[in-house]
Amino acid sequence: MTKYLLSYHGGDQPSSKEEGERTMKAWMDWMGSLGKALVEAGNPTSPGKVIGAGGKVSDGGGANAVTGWSVIEAKSLDEAVKLAKGCPQIKANGTIEVSEVVPVM
Repeated sequence: MTKYLLSYHGGDQPSSKEEGERTMKAWMDWMGSLGKALVEAGNPTSPGKVIGAGGKVSDGGGANAVTGWSVIEAKSLDEAVKLAKGCPQIKANGTIEVSEVVPVM
């Protein structure tokens, strides 16, 4: 099996405590549905800094900042995309970038 990084971008924040609880339940349900494919649940991320050419640093994480991540295992990129399509990130108007983790050692 190959590992895939799910990078979450954007997404609406819950507007109430109740919506936050429903959102958390949706995430937990989706992660539970992944079973053994879920390698690491990951976490949300805070706004970052981008280091560019010449060492220039800018705030905010760039044009499409990462807002969270997870790692899954799948037989192929297409299978990983299929697993990611059930993620609540999409219903929250966010996007998910799915990329293979390429081992270097």
